[in-house]
Amino acid sequence: MQELHGYYLEDLEVGMSATYAKTISESDVYMFAGISGDNNPVHINDEYAKTTPFKQRIVHGMFSAALISTVAGTRLPGPGAIYIDQQIKFKAPVHIGDTAKATLTVTEIDEKRRRVKAQTDVHVGETLVATGNATFMVDRREAAE
Repeated sequence: MQELHGYYLEDLEVGMSATYAKTISESDVYMFAGISGDNNPVHINDEYAKTTPFKQRIVHGMFSAALISTVAGTRLPGPGAIYIDQQIKFKAPVHIGDTAKATLTVTEIDEKRRRVKAQTDVHVGETLVATGNATFMVDRREAAE
């Protein structure tokens, strides 16, 4: 199972960064609504969305947060890391057809507590759509016997 594990605490350095980008389709929005139960009409109903300040449907904010989770769980720190907390601010809407790019950058490593803190940002083009900080628990490499 060792080959499935991501970075170990000893492998990480402040400043390390990883990204994941996804072009969000209409079916992604419908599936996210189904999985999450968030059927807010601003996400799934064109006619309703036209009456909002956005004038069109927007992607769930937590979809952006899920992209951050994708980076954390698959790239950095990667498989084996445990998400402890996330603070996030949504700054701008994401629309169907946009490509959202989540970036996680290591900002602090607490070796004693096995905690890694990271800046978490999501951009659409040059626009910052979500920003925050997260903490992860990361395994130490097992000592050779």
